[in-house]
Amino acid sequence: MALTREQILDAAEDVLRRYGPAKTNVVDVARALNVSHGSVYRHFPSKAALREAVAERFLDGVSTPLEGIDDPKEWFDALIAGKRARAQEDPELFATYVALAHESGDVVTRHVGHLIAQLTAIVGDETTARAMFDATARWHDPRHADEWTQPGVDEAFEAVWALLGQASTRPASSAHSSAAR
Repeated sequence: MALTREQILDAAEDVLRRYGPAKTNVVDVARALNVSHGSVYRHFPSKAALREAVAERFLDGVSTPLEGIDDPKEWFDALIAGKRARAQEDPELFATYVALAHESGDVVTRHVGHLIAQLTAIVGDETTARAMFDATARWHDPRHADEWTQPGVDEAFEAVWALLGQASTRPASSAHSSAAR
């Protein structure tokens, strides 16, 4: 039976969970699969490529459930709930993904671009989508994960969401005339 990319990624996740990103290498992943490290390198040309693929798979797991949602509030609720669930259910692996994501800037850039594209399709304007995404970063950016369980965090999101809703429904002419005063 041939070794698959998915089997390698599954094993890499297990090894990363056990040893963390600093101590995990391709030989550890190969050992977990009972294969030579050359077998892993046939699918991933380097340790960095394997780590990027693990991070990308995690990020795809965040964005895929959001596809097909056509309400911006529902989309953000699902994004936030998905990230919180991953952080709470498997904190070691979540911390590993955060570390890998910081290493893999291109993977994160593509992921954020994909999320912005999804949100743009919902709200109809990329500038608005980016502003909404940035304004809500506290609730979905892993750099803020330690804040996600603090008291009042959900109420704070609802307050920010109310402001975003007001701003997005305000006619452009009234926004300009208010600023001109």
